[in-house]
Amino acid sequence: MRHARFLALSLAIAAPITAIAASAATAAQPIAVGNKVPADFSALDTAGKPRNFASISGKKGVVLVFFRSAAWCPYCQKQLKDIRDLQPELAKRGYTLAAISYDSIDALNKFNTKVPVNYTLLSDVGSKQIDAFGLRDPRYPKDSPAYGVPLATILVIGKNGVIKQKISTDDYKVRADNKAILANVDAG
Repeated sequence: MRHARFLALSLAIAAPITAIAASAATAAQPIAVGNKVPADFSALDTAGKPRNFASISGKKGVVLVFFRSAAWCPYCQKQLKDIRDLQPELAKRGYTLAAISYDSIDALNKFNTKVPVNYTLLSDVGSKQIDAFGLRDPRYPKDSPAYGVPLATILVIGKNGVIKQKISTDDYKVRADNKAILANVDAG
């Protein structure tokens, strides 16, 4: 009798764990240094124009910043403002700067009106690209307004689409400063 109860309890615990493991196995793996940008990369700029990887890349590549939201995340808003100063240094190195989030075009334009930026803002409503890069923050359930946000991540991507450097954190309050970003560009 005791053995039967133990077996039933073990099966009751194992079933959800198996389901979680199967779910995790099907989730996209976070993109890593040496991986290529997904072939179908596409997001909308603030004018509503579809942009692919080639259209956001400079002579040597792009620094692509994944951020949570320009509409409601104060850490993202500060980062988006601070990285404006990177653009001239990146241009000298042959790189462009772009930033992508699940924000709507309207939300990005409202932010850009308040805090004008000198780089490309990309809208990934539905988080298709965030998921393709494996960067969706898993902490938020479907009913959360933050469902679909990426982990705060900066990728240095070569012109050939290969990830050269990656700066990523699970703590959305912590962001790489411009000096660290440039060091990663130079190291790539």
